[in-house]
Amino acid sequence: MAATRARALVTGAGKGIGAAIAGALAGGGHRVAVHTGHDIKAAERTLAALPGDGHVLIVGDVSSPETCADIFGSAVAGLGGVDVLINNAGMFRSHPVDSTSYRDWQEAWRRTLEVNLLGPAQLTWLMVDHLLHRAEGPAGGRLVSVGSRGAYRGEPITPAYGASKAGLHAMTQSLAVALAPHGIFSAAVAPGFVDTRMGRPALEGAAGQAVRAQSPFNRVAEPEEIAATVAWLATTAPVWASGTVVDVNGASYLR
Repeated sequence: MAATRARALVTGAGKGIGAAIAGALAGGGHRVAVHTGHDIKAAERTLAALPGDGHVLIVGDVSSPETCADIFGSAVAGLGGVDVLINNAGMFRSHPVDSTSYRDWQEAWRRTLEVNLLGPAQLTWLMVDHLLHRAEGPAGGRLVSVGSRGAYRGEPITPAYGASKAGLHAMTQSLAVALAPHGIFSAAVAPGFVDTRMGRPALEGAAGQAVRAQSPFNRVAEPEEIAATVAWLATTAPVWASGTVVDVNGASYLR
C-alpha cells in the first residue's frame, strides 16, 4: 500500500465534489490547498470546515496557462510543496448542435476545453516538473483527475464536455505510462450524475426521476462517495492501480 501523502492541491474545491475531496483528504491528514476559480466565499467556507490546520486558499482561473503557474506556485509556497494534485475544476455548458449558433458553438468548445482539459494539462506539467526537480524526489507523487461517465456514454446536450473528459481520461493513462519510471501515480474517476448544487435542478420532477432511474440503486451519487474514491486513489490505492479510470456511477453505465 502506498504511504499517505501530506500536501494536496484540489482544484475547484469551493463546493460540490471538490469540497468533499478536500474534506476527505484533510480528514486523512493532508494539508490542503483549496482552489477556486471565482466563488471565494464558498471556498472560504470549505477551508473553515476542514479538519486539521495548515490549509490554504488559492484563487485563479485554470483556463489561463499563466494563472495555472500562479495557482501551483501559491500551493507550493503555502504548503511547502505538493505531493498530490487533484484535477477537479470543470465546467458544464449546454450547447446542443442542432440549436446552437456557430459562434456560440465555437465559444462553448473553446471555453470547455480550456477549463476541463488544458487547465489540468498545464497543472499536471507543473506538478511533474515540481516532483522531478525538488530535493526529496518524485517517488510517491500522485495525480488524480475527475473525469466523467459522459466520456463513454456520450453527452448529447454538452458534447464539448464529453470530449473534454474523454481527453482527460486519455491524458491520465498516457501519463501513467510516462511517469511510472519516476514512481509517479496517475489515475482518474468517471462519476455519473452527482447531487451537487449545480445539478440539483435537474433532479426535480419527472426528469429527476428519470435521472435517478438510470442507476439500479434508483438514486444519484453523493459528493462524498466520489470523494472517497478520489481519496483512496490519492493515498492508499496500490501503485498497480496507476492508469485506472474508476467508474463511480452506481452501475448506471457499464463498459
